[in-house]
Amino acid sequence: MKDLVDILLDLQENSELEFPLSVDNIKAIILDMFSAGSETSSITVEWTMAELLKNPGIMEKAKNEVRRVFTGKGYVDEGSIHELKYVKAVIKESIRLHPAVPLVLRECREDCRLDGYNIPAKFKVLVNAGAIGKDPKHWDNAETFCPERFLDNSIDFKGTDFKYIPFGAGRRICPGISFALSNIELPIANLLYHFDWKLPNGMKPEDLDMTEALGLSIRRKHELFAIPIAYHPHVE
Repeated sequence: MKDLVDILLDLQENSELEFPLSVDNIKAIILDMFSAGSETSSITVEWTMAELLKNPGIMEKAKNEVRRVFTGKGYVDEGSIHELKYVKAVIKESIRLHPAVPLVLRECREDCRLDGYNIPAKFKVLVNAGAIGKDPKHWDNAETFCPERFLDNSIDFKGTDFKYIPFGAGRRICPGISFALSNIELPIANLLYHFDWKLPNGMKPEDLDMTEALGLSIRRKHELFAIPIAYHPHVE
């Protein structure tokens, strides 16, 4: 099975592209994947842990699910990640409230008119996916962290539900969704499996500051600090 690098090298050697695909181009594509994928994933992991610490009941449910699914193993592996239905809902809800990159850039293919605005062809448009994800017209209790809203329904971020497009939609949807999810789901599952968590200095969950820092990527204004307490499961 060929991976992305194999395909890019094949295109470089055999394809009649309208533009040359140099080694530097291939390096840039790979660098973009790792830099964009790692930063956005780490931001999402931090926001997810912050929401779990702020909502201890949800933390307990997610933690219990992980430990039930991987009971007896002593470690988390990719083979059973698909069974973590509640954890996946937690991550979806975290991404809805805190998309790492809230603005999706698109180029208009032809002249069009939208909500009274004329948009010329080739014009760049920024779609505020972050605002759409918190729009009370589409989400009940839009500002509340509620993973249950993603259980027992088909709402997903694969670009088919336009009220939830943190990765974009259509042919230009983010190509690294699977890569990003692996870099989010596995760390979250490991953090919940191997540790219990509490806030430092007697801080109460309701006092945890959830202020966002402004920028192209939306990380926490203040770094998250938490105290891990090692969990020692019975391994068969």
